[in-house]
Amino acid sequence: METKLALFLSLLLVVALVLPDLAVGEKAGALVMHPKGVDPKMWFKFSEGSLRPQECAPRCTGRCSRTSFKKPCMFFCQKCCAKCLCVPPGTYGNKQLCPCYNNWKTKEGGPKCP
Repeated sequence: METKLALFLSLLLVVALVLPDLAVGEKAGALVMHPKGVDPKMWFKFSEGSLRPQECAPRCTGRCSRTSFKKPCMFFCQKCCAKCLCVPPGTYGNKQLCPCYNNWKTKEGGPKCP
């Protein structure tokens, strides 16, 4: 009995620590998990088709700002943005906010978009 109680309390602690780091948003019936750093009320600004083509360069500049491979990062980021009209927030990750950006793959199956 004590083992079950300890396991339950451990699980409850893990959920309590992880859950506040996520926010939930919906778009067209799809459930999207957002990192804590993105305001849930503003997530639509990062969704697919939310940008105009002229907004791609500044967003990609921010996305590629911390890489040591700026030229290829900018090239592929702008190519992906032109197709998807979306660039995920931050310098890494958060691709779940832009499904087109996330799902575009190379011939080898790796991610095309940085």
